[in-house]
Amino acid sequence: MAHDWRKYPCRNFFDELIQPDGHPRPGAKALCRYLAHLDGKEIRRRQKAAELAVLNLGITFTVYSEGDNIDRAWPYDIIPRIFALSEWREAELGLKQRLRALNLFINDLYNGQRILKDKVFPAEVLEGSKNFRPQCQGMTPPLGVWAHICGSDMVRDKDGTLYVLEDNLRVPSGVSYMLENRLLTKRIFPELFANYEIAPVDDYPSQLYEMLSSLSPRSVEHPTVVVLTPGIYNSAYFEHIYLAQQMGVELVEGRDLVVGDDDVVYARTIAGLKRVDVIYRRVDDLFIDPEAFEPDSVLGARGLMRAWRKGKVALANAPGSGVADDKVVYAFVPEIIRYYLGEDPIIPNVPTFKCMIPAERQHVLANLKEMVVKPANESGGYGMLVGPRSTAEQRAQFADLINANPRNYIAQPTLTLSTVPTVTGHDLEPRHVDLRPFILQGKEMYVTAGGLTRVALVKGSLVVNSSQGGGSKDTWVVNDHGEGT
Repeated sequence: MAHDWRKYPCRNFFDELIQPDGHPRPGAKALCRYLAHLDGKEIRRRQKAAELAVLNLGITFTVYSEGDNIDRAWPYDIIPRIFALSEWREAELGLKQRLRALNLFINDLYNGQRILKDKVFPAEVLEGSKNFRPQCQGMTPPLGVWAHICGSDMVRDKDGTLYVLEDNLRVPSGVSYMLENRLLTKRIFPELFANYEIAPVDDYPSQLYEMLSSLSPRSVEHPTVVVLTPGIYNSAYFEHIYLAQQMGVELVEGRDLVVGDDDVVYARTIAGLKRVDVIYRRVDDLFIDPEAFEPDSVLGARGLMRAWRKGKVALANAPGSGVADDKVVYAFVPEIIRYYLGEDPIIPNVPTFKCMIPAERQHVLANLKEMVVKPANESGGYGMLVGPRSTAEQRAQFADLINANPRNYIAQPTLTLSTVPTVTGHDLEPRHVDLRPFILQGKEMYVTAGGLTRVALVKGSLVVNSSQGGGSKDTWVVNDHGEGT
């Protein structure tokens, strides 16, 4: 029996494919018409085929559990999420605006701190920042860009409004899974790609390479670019290998690099030492250079910061860029955009209460049951309180945490995240999603067409992180009519 969208239960959410009356949204018509002709058995057969392909291709991520590192198959759902091209064009402008402003902000914090002197951004937020690096003061990287690769998480509320939920400016991950999701979807639904105008995403590795090359301190035709990984036990190691292979560059660990007496970085090779111009680092600040940061670190190379400060090597993202990767800083991004660019934000923030402000803190404490409370520097969905799903004991614990360190917490109303039809054991059912597009900034700016859609596979759950049971979907940007070519 073919699928009947009129029975699809999406009345209480904004569904990305289906309107409350059971009709497809703009851009989703051809996809929904195609899926309507497949019965549940055929859809589940294709889902199983996709899961087998993930296993055969070795697409994995690592979960840290009770002291063990567990490699798991990447969780992928075959039903894509769709954006109409006109809406995505607007989102793209907003994402570029946001990263431009954040890079101006980071550069200002390390060079003059004008925004603090003008009292647009509170000095106490900077003083409480875990990711401000005094070692970077007075430094301006090539092009004045600190965060070259940004993953900004976006969500849509039940009224259809797109928000930026947070900005990931240190070592954002997930883009390899976005690329693999597209290849998997082409395997599972090849006939759709013959009849649909879907914006490509496979140019990302070449765009990344071009951006990284543009940072080279030497004007050579082919600068030496490397990807610096912490090693096989890192949860994103699959991605480090993948991106190095796709760009055609070497994957190195800290022990493969040496900084010479001339402050130049060299890679150890079979043929001897080879100069390195650009390092795409997937190692956190504190571990990249035992001379400048953690003296016991074996993940980086001694002298890297010295080489970077002297302009002998480019590091992406630059050390210290994480100062803007802070959920309290996030709350000030609209003011940051207005201050540096003189523009209103194109994409709004989720309404956010800053617990460091007494009146806002009292409001949060009085309404914990309705709020999502987040610490400033956690990631992966850890360390947060989801009020509607919390116990009285958990709320009391968070009230104590907030009162003890108000600067470290923000709170947001619980959004009803949008949904996408997802394959379950019974049928297609709505599951909540977010989106992580990737933005590059070098000489030029680039935004992926769509991004990594993460999906909460558990019914009713809002937790999309793969480390906590979430999965992913392909994301299509298509013409507004969705009728195909």
